Amino acid sequence: MAIDQLVASLLRVELFQGLKPLQITEISRLAERIVFRPGDKIIMAGQPGDAAYLIVSGAAEWLPSTDTGSQIGEPIEIGSLIGEMAMLIDHVYGATIIANGQVRCLKLTREAMHAQMLADPALAQHLTSKITQRLTRVAQELKAIDQDFGEPFSDYAHEGIASADAQPQLAH
Repeated sequence: MAIDQLVASLLRVELFQGLKPLQITEISRLAERIVFRPGDKIIMAGQPGDAAYLIVSGAAEWLPSTDTGSQIGEPIEIGSLIGEMAMLIDHVYGATIIANGQVRCLKLTREAMHAQMLADPALAQHLTSKITQRLTRVAQELKAIDQDFGEPFSDYAHEGIASADAQPQLAH
């Protein structure tokens, strides 16, 4: 796959949007190109991860956990970055992703990303900023959900404690 196509694939990922062309080019240069065959596990739930995988082409599927009872997986879109945290920190994959056909990926290893962030501290700052923005959005969404339910959950927790401490009234 040509470097231009790899750069374009990386630029579609929110985490990398806003990087300078040289930074994206360097990330794509350091990325391993991997091809998975039908049925291959790209990542496996519960396994330690050392990389993220960008789906460049092909069909992949997110397998449900065994405790849901569902036999149907969810498709993974081309351009999805899976196992993202593993390219930055020690992480255990939380899902199993399998190839449904031939799948071409860019493997972004933690080792390569850390080396690039050491060489380019602006890259580390960019990634930190993007992750902080995402966490802020999640916190705002959770707050909105909390408000949709009326009283904050903590109020219910206090009521439960108060009622548990109350002495029962005996009927005479």
